[in-house]
Parts: sequence; C-alpha cells; structure tokens
Amino acid sequence: MPYTENHGLRIHYEVEGQGPTLVLQHGFTHSVRRWYLHGYVEALRNDYELVLIDARGHGLSDKPHDRSAYTLAARVADVVAVLNDLNRPAATFWGYSMGGRIGFGLAKYAPARITAFIIGGQHPYGRQLPESSRLDGTDPDAFLAALFGRLNMNLDTIPPAIREDLLANDFRALAAAQQDETSVEDVLPAMTMPCLLYVGDADPYHSGVQKCARLIPNARFVSLHALDHGSAFREAKLVLPHVTRFLQSALRGDVKS
Repeated sequence: MPYTENHGLRIHYEVEGQGPTLVLQHGFTHSVRRWYLHGYVEALRNDYELVLIDARGHGLSDKPHDRSAYTLAARVADVVAVLNDLNRPAATFWGYSMGGRIGFGLAKYAPARITAFIIGGQHPYGRQLPESSRLDGTDPDAFLAALFGRLNMNLDTIPPAIREDLLANDFRALAAAQQDETSVEDVLPAMTMPCLLYVGDADPYHSGVQKCARLIPNARFVSLHALDHGSAFREAKLVLPHVTRFLQSALRGDVKS
C-alpha cells in the first residue's frame, strides 16, 4: 500500500492501469474509494495510469486535528510529493469539489507539474463558512447536516453504502480542514494548459464555475442538467463522456477553448 511523506505527514495513494498519468483527487469527506465505487477507475484504467490520492484528513492518509495543517499550499505539496515519489515530472489532474480547489492551488503553486486540468464542482473564489458550519466534529450527524444543507443536498437521499462511508470519517480532522477559503482567482489568466470545468446546474457553485471558465484562456465548460453537487460526481456515466473526449483532445494537443 503506497505512502509518501510531506514534512512528516503520510499521504496514501494508489496506482491503477497504464498509459498517460492522470491524478484523481477526491472531494471533501470522500477518499480514493469513491473513484472505484462510482465506476471511474474501471472506465479509465485501460487507457491511463491513474494515481488516486487520499487528501490529508481523509481515507488512509494522516489526519491532523490542527487547522494550520490544511493550507492550500500544503495540500498542493501533498500531490507534488506523490508525483515525486512516482518519478512523474508532470501529469493531467482531475479534482472534484475540494479536489478541484486543490487543482486551482496546483495552477498557482506548481503549474509546471500539470499538463491539463479537469475540475468539477469547484471555483477559485473566496468563501466564508456560515456560523452553522463552524463545528468541532464531535457530532458527526450535525456536521453532515450542516455540510449537506450548505450544498442544498438532502442527506436522506444518500445511498446507505455512501452514508456508511461518510460516517467512517475522522470528523475532528474534517472540522480542522473545513475553513474559510481565500480567493485564488488571480491564477486564472495564467492557466493556459487545456482545462475542462464541469458542474451540475443545481449546484450552488454553478455560477462561479461558469464565471471562472470564461477567464481561463483554454477552457471548456460543461453544465450537467438537473444534477446537484453530489450527483454530479456520483453519476459517472453522465460525466465520463465529456471527460474522455477532453482527455483524448488534450493528449493530441488540439483542445480549443
């Protein structure tokens, strides 16, 4: 089971398949398991070397309870540490939600390591947590209710297997990781590599994703009809056709904005 270290903190990752390297970075409260659960790994492993990373605070990676451990720069450094461990000078990056935020961080702090971006359900603008979400993680049900409410998602509609996966988290670590976010929108004009941004049209982040896509020189924007923040990840069959077309174009070098 591969691990690497970033300043003493262990980061877990997995590698599947062969081909051009594609990093997969999950969203908040998720782990690498979700990419398997929803069919992404099975769909992509025959054409790409998939590098699936458990973000700090999640999955099998270390889970500090110190808020200072969760800066965007530190999360970016975790991805770079994995690429270094694999001796991969650069890769394509696909991040969803929190993973997409890490993607914008990579564009800001380590752009030479990424040849193309796929960013789902995320934008680079600043956000402040509402007071109702400033919880310490000691009550997992309250934490999840606040999170899902903020995203206009109904926790009661989540399948039992996914709910079980959610409740397996270290919620004190999640509480430390969940912070106000400063804007990194200054990086958008410099994102000249091929980029695909997608989001469900029922996702509260939709307008922000659409806005930032217009400011990225070589971006495609996809709006997924009737999908919210959660279903735009779970419904892999609706996402993968857009992603695979983009990847094929990016590898040929003919992506157009």
